[in-house]
Amino acid sequence: MRRPADRELERAAGGRRWRMAGLAAVAGLAWAARDVPAQLGGRLSGARAERAARSPRFRDGTFHNPSGTRSTMVADPGRNLVKELIFGKQKRRPSAAVPLLRPAEVAPGDADARTELNIVWYGHASTLVEIEGHRVLLDPVWSDRCSPSALVGPRRIHEPPVRLEELPRLDAILISHDHYDHLDMATVRGLLEHQSAPFLVPLGVGAHLDRWGVPEERIVELDWAESHRIGELTLTATAAQHFSGRGLRRDGTLWSSWVIAGAQRKVFYTGDSGYFDGYAEIGAEHGPFDATLMQIGAYDRAWPTIHMFPEEAVAAHLDLRGGLFLPVHWATFNLALHDWSEPVDRLWAEAKARDVRLAVPRPGERVVVDEPPAVDGWWQAVA
Repeated sequence: MRRPADRELERAAGGRRWRMAGLAAVAGLAWAARDVPAQLGGRLSGARAERAARSPRFRDGTFHNPSGTRSTMVADPGRNLVKELIFGKQKRRPSAAVPLLRPAEVAPGDADARTELNIVWYGHASTLVEIEGHRVLLDPVWSDRCSPSALVGPRRIHEPPVRLEELPRLDAILISHDHYDHLDMATVRGLLEHQSAPFLVPLGVGAHLDRWGVPEERIVELDWAESHRIGELTLTATAAQHFSGRGLRRDGTLWSSWVIAGAQRKVFYTGDSGYFDGYAEIGAEHGPFDATLMQIGAYDRAWPTIHMFPEEAVAAHLDLRGGLFLPVHWATFNLALHDWSEPVDRLWAEAKARDVRLAVPRPGERVVVDEPPAVDGWWQAVA
């Protein structure tokens, strides 16, 4: 029989163990959250703030869509988004692993640099455009989560098909806006280490890069309709209908789509955007395009003006006078309530109905725009 003194010693030891476990848990959380303040990015100040204030899109301290588009959720009586998120019957993850490919090496002499146009989609919006001998990387995100925290937030459904350090030498890195699934601090720092290319960003986004250690000479900030030349390429920031923000403050930086134009070939990238009449204007001014990279996923009727439904993306592609349609912004992060495969299923049906040339590559697959692979429904085998 244990003596009262023994029981008291056991209770004291147990209390110490719980306190140690509590301290360890707090220390672990503090360690995991150590980068959160930096992840939030920088704030506009000095010359950067003065330039933003001169933009036609900037008033009352924030950037705005031309039409005053609502960027908050639309009230839907009788619908509980939180309940739907937890108990909804949508199949928001694939049943099997997403097939990944490594881009095949392009042998010398296989492509004429004057007319070369290939696209490698790495997942979500991260895409490499190989155009007339130049390499342009769009919205690179290689981290496991698109979140300011390493512990919470949307986690990758599939790994990047190549490591960041395996990317070819880049000529430019384009960012469409500052949301976490398009602008990632760890990826930016990795590119800073392994690449020498400049970052082209919408107005204000340079404040984030500046905080993360990107040298000023590698940051090019553009308003809509402004261009920057790199070799024979002209890179133009164009309109989009969206919003921005990495913390509680909204719309302190601009968002954009992008036109990538060589001497003979042209590519358009939507970034994130709802459907709007700006696509027809961009198509009239900059089109036709050999290929369009169109956002098709993460839509919902609760936010209809800031992300396109797949059918709207097809309409936008036609407005832009696009050639080959290549979908992005799906498959990698679970950011909405629809089924994982629904965006591309709807897209395929609409593209066939409207006679639109379509390529749906596996992550890492190189698409030769002039000879795209036939759509084979690969995603249906893993959905």
